[in-house]
Amino acid sequence: MKQAKSTVKRHSAGEKRLAAVAGAPGEVRVISGKWRGRKLAVLDAEGLRPTTDRVKETLFNWLMHDISGSAVLDCFAGSGSLAIEALSRYAAHATLVERDAGLARHLKQNLQKLNCDNAQVINQDCLSLLSAMATQQYNVVFIDPPFRKGLALPCCQALEQQQWLADNALVYLETEKELITAQMPANWRLLKEKIAGQLAYRLYQRS
Repeated sequence: MKQAKSTVKRHSAGEKRLAAVAGAPGEVRVISGKWRGRKLAVLDAEGLRPTTDRVKETLFNWLMHDISGSAVLDCFAGSGSLAIEALSRYAAHATLVERDAGLARHLKQNLQKLNCDNAQVINQDCLSLLSAMATQQYNVVFIDPPFRKGLALPCCQALEQQQWLADNALVYLETEKELITAQMPANWRLLKEKIAGQLAYRLYQRS
């Protein structure tokens, strides 16, 4: 019996590790600002890969002087972690675009839990939304699409072509490391870049 019990325990630990790798439901944590330390539930969904705390901390160090008072667009919102972090740090407004209806509903619920009244969730395909002429211009944009789906570059191009970006807007791009960036808009200047394992994250400024 002791041996069987030990086997069950090892199996349980293994299942937990596999669940973590597979992106099972979990939590995201707000790092700083008015909601510092708050944890929000994350749904399990295909392609959903919330930005890690380490990467998020680096990103918001990069944006330290640019978030307060900004209009923020989160193009593939997913867990909402990036937009919510920006709102916690006093962004003026955030628009979260999410194609999956279940995730969009969950985003709205999490924003309600935070008593957030300066954010909008749009349940629509991001590239479809951005293909139309802009209805608003944004100072800070987050682009963190599912990996290897060919979404990042079309998103960047649409933002520029359809005039969604304010002058000197900052654009954060989180992708697979092998993404070829030669087709990025010519007037975007790379400010910061880091590679971590299979992940590349970059900060551009529109000029």
